[in-house]
Amino acid sequence: MTYKPADSFVEIDGVRLSCRWIGPRPESAPTIVMLHEGLGSLELWRDFPERLAQATGCGVFAYSRRGYGASDPVPLPRPLTYMEDEACQVMPKLLDAIGFRRGVLLGHSDGASIAAIYAGSIEDHRVRGLVLYAPHFFVEDISVQSIAAAKTAYETGDLKQRLAKYHGANVECAFRGWNEAWLAPGFRDWNILDCLDYIRVPILIVQGEDDQYGTLEQLRAAEQQATCPVETVVLADCGHAPQSDQPGRTLEETASFLGHLMHVHAEADRLAVE
Repeated sequence: MTYKPADSFVEIDGVRLSCRWIGPRPESAPTIVMLHEGLGSLELWRDFPERLAQATGCGVFAYSRRGYGASDPVPLPRPLTYMEDEACQVMPKLLDAIGFRRGVLLGHSDGASIAAIYAGSIEDHRVRGLVLYAPHFFVEDISVQSIAAAKTAYETGDLKQRLAKYHGANVECAFRGWNEAWLAPGFRDWNILDCLDYIRVPILIVQGEDDQYGTLEQLRAAEQQATCPVETVVLADCGHAPQSDQPGRTLEETASFLGHLMHVHAEADRLAVE
């Protein structure tokens, strides 16, 4: 797959974000909103959004955040609060702009953290649950070490060329904005565990045993901190991207979680009508 323009764009405060709809629209079915990782984009989900729509019957909305893929660029350096800013300043407007009515936020890595921040900071009854792949709730040594290694690969190896296939002219925005924020000394104390105290919807967390960007302490912390139901799945032979390393199992676990969640809400809606 090579870099290509998105199917369409949504505009938030004058900023164009590349996006794609798969399956039914919000007026017809629940919507899964997908938030990509720190080096991700709409295209880097590959065929997972299509498979997700087919497995769940939900509509799927995937997009590239500002500075990624075919979306508008972002000024550098990014503030160390870039995930909180995305969750609290951009996400509410984005969900309104796409006509989001009910559904879940599904995020990977940085995207998972943004989803958790949103649900823990914004009271939005349209969000019925969270699906988090390899989320970061706090910074670990392994995270910093792997991100430092990525910097070396970008500056001396072929990582920049590989990323350019998906980000085009935004490749510097995508890499530097993520990498320099995480490696900043002040970021070492970044921690969003408090957000878990305020999440009131079920959460599914999927993480690989071999995740090079975080340990299973991320899951354990979520299980201990959250007051909402938390279901965790640990996948063997899986690194930081469950949807790529173990797509079949990840899809199965996600579809099962969403199927149960939507059934519960459908029953609640039926009883409310009666």
